[in-house]
Amino acid sequence: MEPEPSPDPYRGRAAGQDPGPEGLDPGLDLDLDLDPEDEAELSALALKILVAGGFGVGKTTLVGAVSEIRPLRTEELLSEAGELIDDTGGVAQKTTTTVAMDFGRITIRSGLSLYLFGTPGQDRFWFLWDELSHGALGAVVLADTRRLEDCFPAVDYFEHRRIPFVVAVNCFTDARRYGVHEVSLALDLDQATPVVLCDARDRDSGKEVLIRLVEHAGRVQTARLLESVGPQADTA
Repeated sequence: MEPEPSPDPYRGRAAGQDPGPEGLDPGLDLDLDLDPEDEAELSALALKILVAGGFGVGKTTLVGAVSEIRPLRTEELLSEAGELIDDTGGVAQKTTTTVAMDFGRITIRSGLSLYLFGTPGQDRFWFLWDELSHGALGAVVLADTRRLEDCFPAVDYFEHRRIPFVVAVNCFTDARRYGVHEVSLALDLDQATPVVLCDARDRDSGKEVLIRLVEHAGRVQTARLLESVGPQADTA
């Protein structure tokens, strides 16, 4: 599967609502293996994760599916003017669009949470990405195999900024199925970048995506730390 090149590929661009305890669930158990000393240090730690991808790929759906709070959404109805700009091919039934961000939260355990920020997908909102990505642990890039080229800008963005990410293929009912290796080759990803299949509507499926991201980000950060101290250790 070789997608058509993006008509406007990324070229170095610059790029909460909390209802309180009512309606909260115990949170998702992401099975992170932390030492007791580490848990004490993370007593009030919030990890920031971005959910990115093309227009209509399911970012708002994913954030809403896994969030333990009522997600903050900034959706507006598609206008006639927007129809002249936004490519709705493959998502003709879509009637709203995110104009700023989506926000959700998942509590892993007491004092340790994941904050999810869904980015807008249209080109004209790319200026928000730099603010949203500041301090992020990593990112989920949602992909739709019917419009795979739409996720090229997000992949390029995170690669340029060395932000760890996973590609999550949202398996739409009417979309042709491809294996993770095929998607990885089509996107020309680094071999270490995980590709997972998911259903953005399903909470457990979204949980698995987040697990893969946190694990991958941990490996990347560890490798970078070892790389940075390696020369110093050799000269000591």
